[in-house]
Amino acid sequence: MNSTASVLSQLEQLKKLTTVVADTGDFERIQAFQPQDATTNPSLILKAAQQSNYQDLVKSVKAAHPGMNPTDLVDYILVAFGLEILKIVPGRVSTEVDARLSFDTKGTVAKAKHLIALYESHGIDRNRILIKLAGTWEGIAAAKELEAQGIHCNMTLLFSLVQAAACGAANAKLISPFVGRITDWNKAKLGANWSDTANGGANDPGVISVKRIFHYYKHFGIPTEIMGASFRNTSQILELAGVDLLTISPELLAELKSSNASVEKKLNPANAQAALQAEGIKPLKLDESNFRLQLNNDAMATEKLAEGIRNFCVDTEKLEALLAK
Repeated sequence: MNSTASVLSQLEQLKKLTTVVADTGDFERIQAFQPQDATTNPSLILKAAQQSNYQDLVKSVKAAHPGMNPTDLVDYILVAFGLEILKIVPGRVSTEVDARLSFDTKGTVAKAKHLIALYESHGIDRNRILIKLAGTWEGIAAAKELEAQGIHCNMTLLFSLVQAAACGAANAKLISPFVGRITDWNKAKLGANWSDTANGGANDPGVISVKRIFHYYKHFGIPTEIMGASFRNTSQILELAGVDLLTISPELLAELKSSNASVEKKLNPANAQAALQAEGIKPLKLDESNFRLQLNNDAMATEKLAEGIRNFCVDTEKLEALLAK
């Protein structure tokens, strides 16, 4: 064997170009892939909490807080899963604030501080925690306040350049643009006119969106980390090789691990200026009214942001119902 590609799996090659993160609450599956970080969300924790192998963890949290209402208990469950994940990954875990606070800056800040306090009460350094907040105007305002106090944020449900630019202006530590959901929307919109060949690979709408954000950040010197998220296939992942981080489901991590095909770096900061000029992109106006107007005028981002918040709210309520039993 004379080439590195033939020896290393795609996952190992990818790790040389990009920080790989596991996107799951199922911490037993994380170990197989040795990611740097891990991310969770209400849907992933709900899924994990329903599995038989995590019943003891759920029961122990409930037993430690008898009589606590389910809404408050959710925080302790999120942190319990986060603590277990931190025993496995060397880096950070992302824990999400209740999606029902997506339009409440004050409530979001208070909830984030509570989650950090719970982690710190277990001796965890706050630098190992990323608090996940929705990419709403109120969520971004909360991130600005939290970052100023040394609480780092992962801005999620991010579907547009204006959201990304505003997160950068707020000094958010990290953003998670959702690749697959952008593609889903475009695929549904085009219907019979969608072609996996013409609209896949480098032409995938979700991939294009993350590349645009990458070029904007690198050209304007924005230090916020970019973590591609919500992938539908390994092609989307490989097209973003070279981005700061990629958070990947166990299923797609397994696919990457089982392939030895060559992986090449696709994103390069040196190309940022030319890419933005080609698209005619200039610095965005980011006061509240301009932010809301630009987001409103992006039908895909508006619809997917609203849908994402709704779904996370539903799954949080399902988790509460599970804990109330």
